Amino acid sequence: MARTLIHVPANPKRGEVIELRVTLAHAMETGYRPDAQGQVLPRDIVTQFSCSFDGQPVFSAQLYPAIAANPYLAFSWRVAGSGTLSFSWEGDNGFRQTETVAVRAT
Repeated sequence: MARTLIHVPANPKRGEVIELRVTLAHAMETGYRPDAQGQVLPRDIVTQFSCSFDGQPVFSAQLYPAIAANPYLAFSWRVAGSGTLSFSWEGDNGFRQTETVAVRAT
């Protein structure tokens, strides 16, 4: 399981537009870089990111080899109310991770 950092503002107001920020600790190896012996390292990248609120899509992105290691994404969301935000990453070699954060709107 990769380390994730997720920032959701505390106590947002219903209808308020907030910024959600996420970082995933992942090497993002492009598949083009050689190792010390000259052998090309196999590709290992995160290819998909999605965020949903109580099952409803909020944001999604496709990621490509040009994305740096430890991908960081920030996007805006209008708070729909209290519920659960779900953040999911998918990638090469069967990589899949999902994290959830409870939102308590005032």
